[in-house]
Amino acid sequence: MIHVENLAKNFTLHNQGGAVIPVIAGAGFEVAPGECVALTGESGAGKSTVMRILYGNYLAQGGAVRIGGLDITRAEPREILALRRETLGYVSQFLRVVPRVPTIEVVAEPLLALGQREDVALARARDLLTRLRIPERLWALSPTTFSGGEQQRVNIARGFAHRYPALLLDEPTASLDATNRETVLSLIEEAKAGGAAIVGIFHDLEARARVADREIDVAAFTPGLS
Repeated sequence: MIHVENLAKNFTLHNQGGAVIPVIAGAGFEVAPGECVALTGESGAGKSTVMRILYGNYLAQGGAVRIGGLDITRAEPREILALRRETLGYVSQFLRVVPRVPTIEVVAEPLLALGQREDVALARARDLLTRLRIPERLWALSPTTFSGGEQQRVNIARGFAHRYPALLLDEPTASLDATNRETVLSLIEEAKAGGAAIVGIFHDLEARARVADREIDVAAFTPGLS
């Protein structure tokens, strides 16, 4: 489902004379349906850079990244948007939504964008918000007014609303209490059982050991660190 071949990424520092900093070189790995792979490595090794390349936020300088058959390093923007809508989900650490949109609609939006019936999409949203312990009295409010922990749980609910064939998880259990952490780990396990190919960053070592089938040390692909 996810195939990375000979991936390379540089950053150009335009405010420092155009200096080029190689960040990733020769990265390669695959993630099969139903498998969770954890990216590991010290801070600055390039874990977040790899994730952003996989999601199409960063343009690679070389190599290929195929997700569901689409090479996103060469894809048109409309193709990447379609991939995100249908195939590739991303749970980041930060909630970015349009202000004033009710929480339940924020969570249901990925399903509505796919043409799912409104009643079905809202039922899925209610189920996830209940599991993640967002009080029902908050569902009609915008999550931009919520606490950081509540926003994170809304973000997780939105990320798991559609059963994406591929998922990117950036610290999904960070700052969660034990009960909500357990819920998130269960959602990851359910996604794996449903055939999702998952790439994640987990600084929570116990969570990583529970859900990850194997680890990839990004330092092996980082010039100067391998």
